[in-house]
Amino acid sequence: MRRSKTETVTPDPEATTDAAASTAATVDPALEVGTEVVAFAGSDRESAGRIVDDFGDFTPVATEYDGERIAEPARRWAVLTTAGDLLFADSADLTAGPPTK
Repeated sequence: MRRSKTETVTPDPEATTDAAASTAATVDPALEVGTEVVAFAGSDRESAGRIVDDFGDFTPVATEYDGERIAEPARRWAVLTTAGDLLFADSADLTAGPPTK
């Protein structure tokens, strides 16, 4: 029997629960769908926008192909930027409120 080269890495359920609990504890309560945010503030990737989706209920899972990680776990928030782009970010990458510039 030949094994598929594409596989999803399944996290340890106990580790996932602990990670989800610690992530939930560190989420800025000001972050929710509809909140104006600045993503990646102070970097060359800085973008203002609005949170349009929250993926916090999903278990983050990385994907491997042939023993090599090809995709990191998904980000928590989907942000629609004022330029019309869609970006994905974790809570630590977002600052609640409109840009200060």
